[in-house]
Amino acid sequence: MRTLILFLLIACTTQVVAQPLKVAVAGIAHGHSAWILGYKDKQAIELAGVCEKDTALAGKSARRYNLPTDIFYTDLGKMLDAVKPEAVLAFGSIYSHLEVVEACAPRGIHVMVEKPLAVSVAHARKMDSLARKYKIHLLTNYETSWYPSVAKTFQLALDSSFTGQVRKTVIHDGHQGPKEIGCGPEFLAWLTDPVLNGAGALVDFGCYGANLMTHLMRGQQPIAVTAVTRQYKPLLYPKVDDDATIIVDYPDAQCIIQASWNWPYNRKDMEVYGDKGYIFAPDSKRMVLRQGNKVTERVITAQDIPVYEDPFKYLAAVVHGKIQVAPDGLYALPNNVTVVKILEAAKTSARTGKKVLLK
Repeated sequence: MRTLILFLLIACTTQVVAQPLKVAVAGIAHGHSAWILGYKDKQAIELAGVCEKDTALAGKSARRYNLPTDIFYTDLGKMLDAVKPEAVLAFGSIYSHLEVVEACAPRGIHVMVEKPLAVSVAHARKMDSLARKYKIHLLTNYETSWYPSVAKTFQLALDSSFTGQVRKTVIHDGHQGPKEIGCGPEFLAWLTDPVLNGAGALVDFGCYGANLMTHLMRGQQPIAVTAVTRQYKPLLYPKVDDDATIIVDYPDAQCIIQASWNWPYNRKDMEVYGDKGYIFAPDSKRMVLRQGNKVTERVITAQDIPVYEDPFKYLAAVVHGKIQVAPDGLYALPNNVTVVKILEAAKTSARTGKKVLLK
């Protein structure tokens, strides 16, 4: 009897202790790869492999983050077969996202890419098809998905009807410029390439607004996109735009996205206007709420509203079946296919000078 009780206690204890998510990294040329290479919570995430074709970059990263050299590979397929991760984090160029999904999906390996999902609608559709065929999670990571202020904005606008009918949203994203803020040469090499990045600031920061608005509209497809791009710094960024204004039209609402590498400071903020109220989220935690003449300022934290402030723990929760991803969710595949459609329409509009109608 004592043996049986001991066995049951051990079994229960084992069920309570969550296993870390075993991940591998595909590409580390993205400046944000530092988040996972230097990740501290080993109980949540196990970094089992890193694939990087640039051996000099791989060696530098191994030394910087004190990582064993035997977890580094130059061939993605060989790494996947050797390491057998549960999920792969893509930190290469946006163009490389398709290649990562093509390698991971048939092996049943889940994928999280850095924003946006893809460089083109054609790439996005292939990735979507592969994810559905092989039944993997394909998530897209945005910094604004971690913000308590963003989660609270959606709760107030969508669930509490604080704003009433949403009519206009204005979203600003960007910074002084990738060179100006000190992005590394490996990052700049593809970020300022029209093929590898898909565009300049239009893609780099326009994707945030498209992602947020798609969720705010509960996944509804826009009817038209109009965009204007500028090159204020052609000597620094000769191949791509460094400023974009995108107007996304819906039957009963409009979103204005201002994406730029020319802001005097780093910004990710959102204004939501409805027929009853207004919400302004100037950063990750502060909010300004207004109905009529009543104005309230609030500070929102993860203690006030459920939100994963760590994208890797969010991925672990999804892969391990603790949470489900809503189709219009910020990380979700349907949302992010729509994001790519909006960005591609914006590029076409900027190039032709015409409004682009979407089916």
